[in-house]
Amino acid sequence: MGAAEIGAGTSFRRSRREQRFRRLKRDKWLYILLSPGLLYFLLFKYVPMWGILLAFKDYQPFLGFWQSGWVGLEHFRTFFQNPDFFMLLRNTLVLSLYNLVFFFPAPILLALLLNEIRLSFYKRTIQTLIYVPHFISMVIVASISYVFLTTQGGAVNEFLYTVTGRKIDFLASPDWFRPMIILQTIWKECGWGTIIFLAALAGVDVEQYEAAVVDGASRWRQTWHITLPAIRSTIVILLILRMGTILDNGFEQIYLMMNALNREVAEVFDTYVYALGITQGAFSYSTAVGLFKSVIGVVLVLGTNWLAKKSGESGLY
Repeated sequence: MGAAEIGAGTSFRRSRREQRFRRLKRDKWLYILLSPGLLYFLLFKYVPMWGILLAFKDYQPFLGFWQSGWVGLEHFRTFFQNPDFFMLLRNTLVLSLYNLVFFFPAPILLALLLNEIRLSFYKRTIQTLIYVPHFISMVIVASISYVFLTTQGGAVNEFLYTVTGRKIDFLASPDWFRPMIILQTIWKECGWGTIIFLAALAGVDVEQYEAAVVDGASRWRQTWHITLPAIRSTIVILLILRMGTILDNGFEQIYLMMNALNREVAEVFDTYVYALGITQGAFSYSTAVGLFKSVIGVVLVLGTNWLAKKSGESGLY
């Protein structure tokens, strides 16, 4: 390589550095605005990831994080050989499937119905009313469920007793636990979930509806051929994100509604980790369970994103 080529390469690199510096100087306020978000994710999302090393250690609090001995995959083997593993996996997947089938479409349907309301005053009023449950604590939701469903004077059971002459112990019955959880989730979060879909619906070209009316299309045809295709990409992206949390059923809700009589269908990974990691001090073992959940979530997100791109959607990336 000659001196001219070396000089040209040096000049090129210097030019690239100067261009980057000019861009940084030009957009400095954008980077300053971005810095709080970056610091948040760095401090609270990435730095704590060192904690997954506990899954491969026999953590002893008096020895500390670095002095505790390594055990490799021992905690994972113990977890997979645990008789409760398949019960936990079954309960978690069944609840997630119920959420996917019944809860995930609910905000879409509600957003479509709200989009059909032409009077803005009624539309805003209904939106406000259905948003309110999202801000109610799950403890309050569980208390409301108890007041309505208890056999000791609950409104639902009193009505059933008046009509049929018998009561149903919803709170202790394994058969009613999953429907109760899904109904709570729909009531609490369905309205809040419509925000993204309503925003997507606001971007639909009105001229398409006008052309469809000229062609004689009914409201159902307009929804099927115009509205749903317009928000399809939003639905796919939210579905991909939902698949990443398929092993997360919400600790607080399950813990509040679980009892000794419905535990066989109520115990999930979240409550299991709490019972071992907090109440019994098995920090390493519970970290291994949490890491297992995270790995499955990443695999599902990558797989769902791959399928979405194969089907012609843009996906997450």
